[in-house]
Amino acid sequence: MRRDVKQALSYALSRGFQVHPDALLTLEGIEPGALPKLIRDLVKEKTRQRAYHIGPADLDELLGVGGDEEVDADYEIVSDPTGRTASGEGAEGYAALFKSRFEKLRAIVADRPEAKRMRTIKSLVESPPAPPRPRGGKGVEGDREAGGEGGRGRGDERGDDPYVCGLVTSKSTDRAAVRVTIDDPTGTVELVAYDEDVRKDAEALFHDQLVVARVGAGRGSALVAREIMSPDVADTARRRSKTDAYAVLLSDLHVGSRFFLEREFEFFARWLSGPDPTARRVRFVLLCGDVVDGAGIYPDQDKELVHKTAGEQMSKLASLLSLVPEHIKIFVIPGNHDPGRRALPQPAIPEKFCPEMWAMPNVEMLGNPASISLNGVRVTMFHGQSADDLVKAAPGLSYDDPGPVMEALLRARHLSPIYGSQTPIAPETEDMLVIDEVPDILHVGHVHRLGFGLHRGVLTVNSGTWQSQTPFQQARGIQPDAGQAVLVNLKTFKVFTKDCVEHGDASSGLA
Repeated sequence: MRRDVKQALSYALSRGFQVHPDALLTLEGIEPGALPKLIRDLVKEKTRQRAYHIGPADLDELLGVGGDEEVDADYEIVSDPTGRTASGEGAEGYAALFKSRFEKLRAIVADRPEAKRMRTIKSLVESPPAPPRPRGGKGVEGDREAGGEGGRGRGDERGDDPYVCGLVTSKSTDRAAVRVTIDDPTGTVELVAYDEDVRKDAEALFHDQLVVARVGAGRGSALVAREIMSPDVADTARRRSKTDAYAVLLSDLHVGSRFFLEREFEFFARWLSGPDPTARRVRFVLLCGDVVDGAGIYPDQDKELVHKTAGEQMSKLASLLSLVPEHIKIFVIPGNHDPGRRALPQPAIPEKFCPEMWAMPNVEMLGNPASISLNGVRVTMFHGQSADDLVKAAPGLSYDDPGPVMEALLRARHLSPIYGSQTPIAPETEDMLVIDEVPDILHVGHVHRLGFGLHRGVLTVNSGTWQSQTPFQQARGIQPDAGQAVLVNLKTFKVFTKDCVEHGDASSGLA
């Protein structure tokens, strides 16, 4: 018996516990560094329950492992931009892109109750809603009913107010109101938000995202936004795996950088082949972009590289992934550091840069973004370049807390809603960044920070990085979350992190 297992057993016995012999087998399969915390947590919980017996089921529950004898490993590629890109040219190309964006997002809101009163912008401008009659002939009260300054906004529930939807083209704020200009294929209109709650909703909008507004008449020819909504996702029950299969979510390895945590990644890859009960149930590994550091990405990058070319870096990555057991399926999408096209959507990393990985039987090379089904659980993989635009555009969003950034993408139903900022977007004839089908899990990277959330039933995960703090990050006070693997139980949706730097384990507490 290992020394650390003896110590864990002695700890439990000294506190009056009986330990089933089969539980000792489970303890033997757990990483030594994780045992002290695990046994303390288990003893604490069982003491609270006044149940002084530790069996295999107790350890399985703590580790998030169920009692399934078989673990499903079914997968399907639902969507992948590789081979589908058909970029247009010039203004016509971008016109086709935004037409596709509008039509796809308009179809998403078409089934909602307010769609019955939806009008085109041209129809709304040509035949605007009539202002309500002043009460008792007092014009001031009439202005309030119309939603002007001091108006009741959402409180004015007129049953005949029309709705309109369009893409946001501009937004401005003053002390009295927020003005939002939207357009659709028929025209352009400016809406004014006075009500405090509606103003907050308007201020949270991003340029080029779709918005749905309930419209009333204001002073003069002004049209007042009485309610503003984003497409968002429906709050419904999500799909789950029938067995306790695990998916490992990783991103931003930056292989080739001298700051890449190679030893820690090797430890993790070998852990997947070990006897740990959770490791034995891992069936999928998802690499969400920036798998290598690239070359020529930023000035003087060569000074920070141990492998100077993208080809050398990809070969090194292939050798590392060969340590992962072959029964585990690996999905790889590109990021902004990886070789190939930089503009979104990105096809898979070209085979010429990594023939070894394209030849590996358990590796699927996909584009960015991609959608896959794992035992029926829909996962959208997106590297997350658009976080740079969203953080800059919205004061409440930050790199330190990627959860709200991922929620903003779901509310907009678009993975890169802002055009013309830092994120390059190709003029595709189809907008493949619209979130057509709602995922069960949204997996994002790019910001090198761990982040978890649950938005209307959708689990959001930003999976950190495997690159230690770089001089660039140090100069800006950025502390990355490095060397931590995120594990998701596809049956329970419990999320765990395995710290491969400290060789410890922790649970996020999400379910």
